Amino acid sequence: MVVAGIDVGGDKKGCNLVILRGATILASIAGAAPEDLPAHCLAHDAMAVGVDAPSRWRGAAAARQSERDLARAGISLYATPSRAQAVASTSGFYGWMFNGERVYAALAAAYPLLATPAYAGMRASFETFPHAITSALLGRGIASARLKHVQRRQILESTGIATVMLTSMDAVDAALCALAAQHLVQGSTRAFGDAADGYIHVPDA
Repeated sequence: MVVAGIDVGGDKKGCNLVILRGATILASIAGAAPEDLPAHCLAHDAMAVGVDAPSRWRGAAAARQSERDLARAGISLYATPSRAQAVASTSGFYGWMFNGERVYAALAAAYPLLATPAYAGMRASFETFPHAITSALLGRGIASARLKHVQRRQILESTGIATVMLTSMDAVDAALCALAAQHLVQGSTRAFGDAADGYIHVPDA
């Protein structure tokens, strides 16, 4: 089955898309606009698309349930603010989250956001992220942000995916999201969170 992964960047960087069939990279596209992504996925008949960006804004004072669950499991991540907080920020940091919002909106017609803990066999998009994937496949005590350039390529290579086509860390991260999509369609992911705040799907190793 063909799957895809998207690493979401800000307006200047754009999005990286990697499409996989088994261990074969069918496409690696850099600097794509969110609205261009569905056409690439459909052209390769991808079934599941893993996205490295929050699928929901914080809706209350507390963090999203998925983020609280991941923190309890020892996996750190950026805390998602409310949309109003992100709009009010003058730092520019949340630009990639706004682009993530655009990505999910662009995918919605062909790849609706998976709203259940398990994959049901239809085209879908879902939230995931590389550090959680690395922590799941290597172990929390081994996964290191400092060593991500080495560790994340090693994970891909260990599954037979040749990383020579992945010329940036963003492309590597997109490939990891595609790897998570493979786990999803095979029924080997763990869902953190709930339907209200959105699920984050991570390989279940």
